[in-house]
Order: sequence, then C-alpha cells, then structure tokens
Amino acid sequence: MLKYLKLSSLLACLILAANVYAADPDIPTLNPDEGRIGEIRRVVDESEFKVCADPDNMPFSNSKQEGFEDKIAEVLAKDLGKKLTYTYAYNRQGFYRNTINAMRCDVIISTTPDNDALRTSKPYYRSGHVFVWRKDSNYDITDWASPDLHKGFIGVIDHSPATIPMDANNLIGNARPYRMQRDLNLPPSFMIDDLAKGDIDIAIAWGPIGGYFAKQSKVPMVVKLIPEYESTNVKGKEYWNISVAVRKKDKDRMTMIQGALDRNVDKINKILDDFGIPHVAVVDGDSLDKVYKARTKELK
Repeated sequence: MLKYLKLSSLLACLILAANVYAADPDIPTLNPDEGRIGEIRRVVDESEFKVCADPDNMPFSNSKQEGFEDKIAEVLAKDLGKKLTYTYAYNRQGFYRNTINAMRCDVIISTTPDNDALRTSKPYYRSGHVFVWRKDSNYDITDWASPDLHKGFIGVIDHSPATIPMDANNLIGNARPYRMQRDLNLPPSFMIDDLAKGDIDIAIAWGPIGGYFAKQSKVPMVVKLIPEYESTNVKGKEYWNISVAVRKKDKDRMTMIQGALDRNVDKINKILDDFGIPHVAVVDGDSLDKVYKARTKELK
C-alpha cells in the first residue's frame, strides 16, 4: 500500500509539472530524454549559429526570440552568414550539461568572462545592480546612504550581493526577500510587478532585469545604477562583465564570434539601449576570483 501511495504521489507530481509547463503553448516541448546516457548526439552543422537559451526568461530570451540576447544573436549570425537556430532549456541547474555540453547547441550569449566551464569572448557589455522606485514616490536615491532607502519595503533577491551593503547600512529590516531561483509559475517581471502594485516601495535588481521591466511598466519608474561596493566589501560586488561562450575545445568558433562582436559594437549597444538595459564601460581584468577568495577566507 505504501509503495502504491508513493507511486501515485510521483505520478501526480509529474502530471502537475506537465500541466504547468504545457499551459503556455508558445514554449516548445523540451526533450524528455535530456542528458540520458546513450542518447544519439547531434552532429554540429557549421552552417548554423545554434544558441542555447531559456524559453521564458525575458528580457534575455524567450521562445519567440524577443529578448535582447536573441537580437544580439541575430546580429552575430547575420554577420557570420549563418542560420540562427536554438535549443531551449530552463537556465538553472544542469543547463550546460543538457545543452552546450551535450552538443545540442554551440553558443551561449551571456556568461561571466571567467567561467571556467566554457571558453569565453572578451566582455561585450557590463552592467550592475539598480535601485528602482515608482516615480510618484518622489524618492531621491543615489547610494546606500540615501535616507529615502529607509522609508519603505525593499525587494531584493535573497543572498544576492546587494544584501551585503544592505546589511552594512542597517537596511535588512526593510528587506522583502525574493527567491534566487525563480518560481516558473511567476513571470520574470515579478519583482517589478510587485513594485508597480505597491507591495514593495523600492526594488534592487540586476540591471538588465530592473531596467527592462521598469521601462515596460505602465506605472512610471525611476532606475538608478547602484555605486560599486567591492572596494568596501568584495562580496557586495554589484557590477559584472558579460561575454559570449562556447565549449572549451571550440577555439576556432570563438575566434570567429569574437570577430563578429568586434565588428558590431555599435549595433549591440543600440540593442541594449533599446531594451532599457543599463550598461557601463567594461572593466579589464574584472573577475569573480576576489569574491570566491573572500568567501573562502570567511569560511576558514
């Protein structure tokens, strides 16, 4: 009887997951055998510019190819004279294993340049975290010392770098934490939606997310880049360089992509601006190493 109940519970969970996923007909069905040993591997077609992407992660990408990373991929594919195609999977645990490392696709449009698992390009843009608030609140927030930060509830991703300066400035009591890994039943805009509804008064978000959804909101918003904090505490680092990535062994592919990136700087910057993505000059030598070393030292 116990075995039957466990099996019934498992089947119920699988059916629920399938129904949630199938609720959006625009999201393509993913391969149910992803990552299984013995599955026939795709043979790379060099006429393709095949991108690994999330099917529902605006403003970065979606299955309708409406994201800013989709538009950047279009520019690169056109420059290289290749057909743009996609393999979709949710960008969470196992994403690399089930996409680029399984040979189902060849290019990832954004990662940090020191990603040890992949071969990366020179950074093509840099963004930081942002403060976002409703324009009608009349806040004036420029940095962590701004008095208006203490006037309301602050939405922030739990355990994100921004929580470090929040703690240092006695703002944790104002925090309304959000999950690091998004609930797929919620749209990517969930924090800015809550800001528009008045459930929170200020949002602290990664620049592309905060900038894009603030621009899309029917409620007028103000977006302000947060000053870098790593000189005070490296674990509170707010800005990151972003690069394109391929498999480690694909040196020639990366050389080709780097050329396309170099030739299309103006087009890429225009895409970022059109989507409301806040970006600043790339910082040479920027690395995650300092963050990892600081955290390791703290644990010892």
